[in-house]
Amino acid sequence: MRSIIAEDSEWSLAEVPLLTTLCLQHIVTHFKENPILDELIPRHKAFVLRSLPPSLPLTVTANLISDEDYWKRCYLGRWGLGDVSTYGNSWKRMFFERYLESLIELFIPDVTDTKTVLNVVPLCRNYLKRLNISQLLPPIKEPPRFDEGSDSASDVGSEGPSMDHFDFGILLDKLTNLEEFHVAYGVKGCGMNFEWNLFEFTFRDCESLAKALKSCKTLKVFKIHRSKVDNDKCCILVRHLLDHPSLLELDFSHNHITDRGAQAISKLLNHGQLKRLTVYNNRIRGAGAQALAHALARNSTLMFLNLRLNLIGDEGGQALAQALMKNNTLVDLHLGGNKMTEPAAMALSQALVENSTLKTLNLSNNRLGVDGGKFLEEGMSHNSSLVKCDIRLTDVGQDSEYSITQALHANRNQAGRKHQTSKV
Repeated sequence: MRSIIAEDSEWSLAEVPLLTTLCLQHIVTHFKENPILDELIPRHKAFVLRSLPPSLPLTVTANLISDEDYWKRCYLGRWGLGDVSTYGNSWKRMFFERYLESLIELFIPDVTDTKTVLNVVPLCRNYLKRLNISQLLPPIKEPPRFDEGSDSASDVGSEGPSMDHFDFGILLDKLTNLEEFHVAYGVKGCGMNFEWNLFEFTFRDCESLAKALKSCKTLKVFKIHRSKVDNDKCCILVRHLLDHPSLLELDFSHNHITDRGAQAISKLLNHGQLKRLTVYNNRIRGAGAQALAHALARNSTLMFLNLRLNLIGDEGGQALAQALMKNNTLVDLHLGGNKMTEPAAMALSQALVENSTLKTLNLSNNRLGVDGGKFLEEGMSHNSSLVKCDIRLTDVGQDSEYSITQALHANRNQAGRKHQTSKV
C-alpha cells in the first residue's frame, strides 16, 4: 500500500483515478489499525482528512493530525458551537482543553481511576495552554455501617476518602505548556440536592493545590473563584507562590479573605512579578488595604489592582492614595463599593496631582459626597494622565461630575494626539 501511495511511485495515483479512489478509501477505512497520512501527497492527504470520522480514538489522532478542519468537526460533534477566538483560533487546542476539563469536572474521588485523566496527558499536553475548571465533585458519602448486634458504627471505612477533590498535584507539573489555570471548588446545578459540603475547599485540597501550583513553572495566570478561601488557605497558597518564575496574574475573587489574607498577598507583590491582582468581593478592611498599599508603594511591576466590593473604608483609601504618590507603574485601580467617604476622596485628589501613570480609576458606589467631589475636581485640574474615572453612585454633585468629565475628555484628547505623534 505504501509503495502505491508514495509520490514517486511507478504507478502514480493521479494517472489511475479508480485505483487512487480505492486506495484512499482503504486508508480511511483502516486508519484506526494502520494510520497512513504523512506519506501521502498533499491532495490525497486532504481527501483522507476530509473523509476521516471524528470518532477515531485520540490515541491515533492526537499527535498525528494537525489539520484544523478535522478538529473543528471533532469539537462541533461533541460540544456544538464554541468561540475558537478565545483559544488562539485553534480548534485542536479548544478540543483538548475542553476534553481534559470535562474529565476533571466529572472525576469522583476514590471512584474514578486517576488513569482516566493521566492517560490523556501525553495526548494533549502539547496543545493545552489554559484549564478552566468550573466544578469539582466531592467523594461519595457512604452511609454508616453497623456491626450486627451493635449500636455503634463499625470501624470499617472510618478512615474516609483518600482525597477530598481531584488532586492537581498529579497533573499540573506534567502540563508543560500550561499558562492559565482557573478553578472553582463547588458543584454546578446541584438543585434540590444542595449541601454545604458540596462547596468545601478543604485544607487537604489547599495543600495539594498549593504544591501543584509551585510545580507548574510555566503558569502565568491563576484564578480561584467562589471557593470559600479564607485567611489560612490564602496564606498557604501565597506561601507556595512566592518568587514564582512566571506568574503574572492572580485572582482571588468571591472568597472569604480578610486583613490577614491581604497581608499575605501583599508579600507576593514584592516577591514575584505580578502585573494583575484581583481580590474582588472579599472582606478586606483598612488594615489589609494598608498592607497592600505599603507593598504597592515599593512595587515596580503591578499594572492592575481590583479591590472592588471590600470594606477598606477611608483608612484603606487614604493608604492606597499615599502609595499612588510613590508608585509609577499602576495604570488601573478599582475601588468601587468600599465604604469610602470624603477623607478618602481628599487623599485620592492629592494623589492625582502627584501621580502621572494611573489611567483608570473606579470609585463608584462610595459615598464621597459633594465635598468629596470638589476634592476630586481639584485633583483632576492638575492631572494629565487619567482618562477614565467612574464616579457613579457617589453623590459628588452635578457640577463636580461635569468638571471631572471635561478634564477626562481633555486628557483623552491629549493622549490621542501623543499616540498619533508617536506613530509618525
